[in-house]
Amino acid sequence: MKYITRTTLFLSLLLSNLGAWSQENIQIVLGPDEIGENQAWTITVTVNNDRLKSYENFPEIEGFRKRGTSTQSQTSIVNGQMSSSQSIIMTYLPTRQGTFTIPAFKMKVNDQILSVSGKKVKVGPAVQNQQSDPFRSFFDRDPMDDFFSRGETEFVDIKEDALFALTTSKDEVYVGEGFTTTLSFLVADNNRAPMQFHDLGKQLADILKNLKPANCWEENFNIENIEGEHIEISGKGYTQYKIYQAAYYPLNALPVVFPSVGLEMIKFKVAKNPSFFGQNRQEDFKTFYSKAKTIKVKELPPHPLKDAVAVGDYRLDEKIASTDLQTGQSVAYEFRVFGEGNISGVEKPTLRKDNIFDFYEPNIRQNISRERNRVAGTKSFNYFMIPKEPGTYALGDYFHWVFFNPNTKKYDTLKSNYVLNVSGESQKNQFIESTDLGSFYDRMDATDNTLRSSPTNDWVKVALNAFIVTLLAASGYLIFRKK
Repeated sequence: MKYITRTTLFLSLLLSNLGAWSQENIQIVLGPDEIGENQAWTITVTVNNDRLKSYENFPEIEGFRKRGTSTQSQTSIVNGQMSSSQSIIMTYLPTRQGTFTIPAFKMKVNDQILSVSGKKVKVGPAVQNQQSDPFRSFFDRDPMDDFFSRGETEFVDIKEDALFALTTSKDEVYVGEGFTTTLSFLVADNNRAPMQFHDLGKQLADILKNLKPANCWEENFNIENIEGEHIEISGKGYTQYKIYQAAYYPLNALPVVFPSVGLEMIKFKVAKNPSFFGQNRQEDFKTFYSKAKTIKVKELPPHPLKDAVAVGDYRLDEKIASTDLQTGQSVAYEFRVFGEGNISGVEKPTLRKDNIFDFYEPNIRQNISRERNRVAGTKSFNYFMIPKEPGTYALGDYFHWVFFNPNTKKYDTLKSNYVLNVSGESQKNQFIESTDLGSFYDRMDATDNTLRSSPTNDWVKVALNAFIVTLLAASGYLIFRKK
């Protein structure tokens, strides 16, 4: 009779709730209003007819401490219609007796923001647990208790096959030579331990404070979405989850040191005897640590410009409007450096200056691409120049850019290949005339610069003094007349 009653009650509750489940895909349910000091209080997030993909942290509550989370899943078939739900349950333990306020809060679940109203929870004295009846016979047990696993569940810890690793594309570089650093979590194909990331943004910020070297220029790859990628290491398959990647360029010959850093993961314990409707996983935490790594940095070979040159594999792409020019007529010329290396550190080419050309300061543009574990790009220097003398000139005599190629371990120079044919009249004389300051300045060199006293004229002083006295007398007369 008891079996029939409970079964009927379960089915009636299930049917009555189906309408509510269809209306609300995600639900957040708070625990009871009153508990004992030795009892747990919970917040349950349930996703109906969908998978629980993501959720934000559960709130901190005054008077309670978090014990951990557990998960639960259910599947039901009623009148041929199947419904399912997944739940994540955060358990809180009271720290003392009293009445505590659960403030209203918002929580993001599966990219949806849900608002939850607060409430008051009273924590009273410890409640004595009911002892089980040792004389309860097999026939007094409810089969539904076994079917829904309402008894105590035993969880076991499964050994994981995963690691947190920092890898670099090179173990030894020159000053200024780039190398790519990748921080990733790797899970072996045969891993059986369920795990997931948590609070990754805050953890990564703390990790990078300790990880980033101070003696390097950084080009961050800015990973926004963490997606698994299958790789093989020594013939063993892994799924790699990259959480940070950047290219570093040493600024000096000091070693680049990456310390060991830790990443905390949620690792679930698994029910020893899983049930159809019961709780089959229990949340726990484990911190994985990367190995420390040091990159050796070498000085560049001797060269007059070794402290100023860029390091990388570069080539030149140049453009000019025309190679047939007229004196006095401006022309645009683009000197574009492209290739793999620290594009941000590429400086403008060295220019030879004479009376043949006028060169104006260039407009600079750069484009950097960070992909496929490498940093590459272009940097363009756009010049305007004016030829002043007719003749044939190799532009390479004016534009050259020196760099060090770590692949060939040699210095190289990018030079223009254009040859300019300039026609027209010489602009030298026009330049001299335009800078002629006139006859006044021509006489300056012939003028005596000896200091002399200026000649004095007494009649000027007398006339000036008389004028001043007259003004004072007139002013006095007007003032007294007014009074």
